[in-house]
Amino acid sequence: MIEILEKLSETFSKRQSPPLVFLHSFGCRQNVSDGESTVGLLVKAGCGVTDTPDNADIIIYNTCAVRENAEKHVYGVLGELTHIKERNPDVIIGVCGCMVKQKHVAEFIKKTYRHVDFLFGNNAETLPDILLEILDKRTFMMNINEPDIIPEREFIQRKSKIFADVPIMYGCNNFCTYCIVPYVRGRERSRSPHDIIEEIKALSKDNIKEIMLLGQNANSYSSDNVDFAELLLKINDIDGDFRVRFMSPHPKDMGSDVLQAIAQSEKICKHIHLPLQSGSNRILEAMNRRYTKEKFLETADKARSLMPGLSISTDIIVGFPNETAEDFEDTLDVVKTIGFTNIFTFIYSKRSGTKAAEIIDLTPKDEKTARMTRLLSLQNEISTKIMADFVGKTVKVLIEEQKDGILFGKSEHSIGVKTPGDPGEVGTFKDVKITGAKRSELYGEIVNS
Repeated sequence: MIEILEKLSETFSKRQSPPLVFLHSFGCRQNVSDGESTVGLLVKAGCGVTDTPDNADIIIYNTCAVRENAEKHVYGVLGELTHIKERNPDVIIGVCGCMVKQKHVAEFIKKTYRHVDFLFGNNAETLPDILLEILDKRTFMMNINEPDIIPEREFIQRKSKIFADVPIMYGCNNFCTYCIVPYVRGRERSRSPHDIIEEIKALSKDNIKEIMLLGQNANSYSSDNVDFAELLLKINDIDGDFRVRFMSPHPKDMGSDVLQAIAQSEKICKHIHLPLQSGSNRILEAMNRRYTKEKFLETADKARSLMPGLSISTDIIVGFPNETAEDFEDTLDVVKTIGFTNIFTFIYSKRSGTKAAEIIDLTPKDEKTARMTRLLSLQNEISTKIMADFVGKTVKVLIEEQKDGILFGKSEHSIGVKTPGDPGEVGTFKDVKITGAKRSELYGEIVNS
């Protein structure tokens, strides 16, 4: 990799000024992390970074394929880039990520958006070769048939001095029938625990305060005879004042060993994002989720018995093909029983190439919309009560930013907290006594130690 980066750097050095790169990532935290690796490689090769495509010499959009709206947004953005290309024919425009890993999408972009110069998938390490070829021959380049590898993480261009994402595994073996991820991200492969530990040690020395462990199915991590529970314990033993979250786990892999590791670890936040998707056993089976409503409730109950005060958030898909009124009531029942701190809800989005896309769906769209309204109304009631229960308590908050004399941060429960304070508090942990609450935010005063 160093050799090819040196060649690219030599090519860039012939320009009057270093080329500027603009990269925007759509979708999940894994995509954002991939984007940091992509920009990091280009910076190592001599590029500068710009926050606007109008000033860029290299424009890259890192795409998401999980939902239809994300794809439509990308197409809209690509259309707008024609004006930039007209003003500056030498600008190099590329598209990468999960969306273009779908061959029919890649061919559509190539045919429709002639101003796009290159396409590649999720592996940033293919980009330097692509750029060298384009700069030499000014020809369209496409490399979407990448092998399922574990990318190197030698060069990372992080945007934050407080937060850092650390991928621990890539890909997915679950093949949920609604999900495109295994087809575009490949099969599961886990990084070595040594590499993960060394990266986190370096982040701790750099005074990073919150680390997010990333994986399409984080708790299926397994490498060098170390499973996810053991990895959490090893990370907890690293010196430094930081806290750790992880996403996204799969309920079927959330065993007692993982829950016990979280419970006994000081650095692991007492918040779990546990994707439910549906509370109906019939729909869960159709989704190929490999757990039942009863098993999900048992896992949540076990987690809270080990960690009183644990907050749990979730994902829910409304309107999976042929979801009945009874199926939806089962979902509402789980939401009521568990009392999620927050839910991320989506009306089912058909993904070409998945098993669920083959199902003839007879549920009317307006019925799905009505169900979503009911679900959100219920969750608003639950969230309001949960937040009110924090009033009078003191929570530890990582201060993220300050504006107009008000600090904003999040507790370990992943709840937003506002409090008066100075800019110097940004990037520190503060104990905040909660004095007020709204449905989605808490308010309080810093407790002087």
